[in-house]
Amino acid sequence: MEMLATHEFWIGLLKIIWINLLLSGDNAVVIALAARSLPPKQQKLAIFWGSGAAIALRIILTVFAVAMLTLPYLKLVGGALLIWIGVQLLIPEDDGDDGIQSHDNLMQAIRTILIADLVMSLDNVIGVAAAAETAPPEAKLTLLILGLGISIPIVIFGSTMMLKVMERFPVVITLGAALLGWIAGEMMVTDPVAVDWVKANADWLVTWHAAKIAGAALVIGIGALIARRRTGEVEVEPN
Repeated sequence: MEMLATHEFWIGLLKIIWINLLLSGDNAVVIALAARSLPPKQQKLAIFWGSGAAIALRIILTVFAVAMLTLPYLKLVGGALLIWIGVQLLIPEDDGDDGIQSHDNLMQAIRTILIADLVMSLDNVIGVAAAAETAPPEAKLTLLILGLGISIPIVIFGSTMMLKVMERFPVVITLGAALLGWIAGEMMVTDPVAVDWVKANADWLVTWHAAKIAGAALVIGIGALIARRRTGEVEVEPN
């Protein structure tokens, strides 16, 4: 229980909850799209069972991800993936077909929700695992369980609200993307392959938080550059 009194524990918990909220808005949209053709009563069943199964599998995947991040090179790969995810958050989405089919059959709707949610939850799994990995070792499992446990009802019932907040205050997306870059920088310099070299040759990457700052800046910089180019292409596109 001593770990509950440390600020590292609460910072890690807030990171996990924030990442889940930020990256789960699209999951709520998928659930709504897949169940939209069902009768109202079956819509509730599809949302309940589809979300429940997807969440259970997400927890299992996250536990495995935390364990795998102790292997060499995986933190480097995971950090690079987090940077890519953060950049994607800052790039405007193209209009068009979202590829999610609605179903008038309950089991088909649940299957669609489960498959789509699992595919789209890769970013959640990596982000949550990375946030737990940067916490004190004795707090990792507790943080993982608490973070996901608190986030699940918020994600199910609050994702639509979160989407509205992000639409009204786009800075929330930018801050969330920067957080992913911050965690990526911290994670990459603690990879078993890099940690000894960093301590011997570039300790300032850790002591001055330079790796974290660089990760956040890289995400925002690349995201802003690609978004600007996308916007320019749309403006010059002929009618």
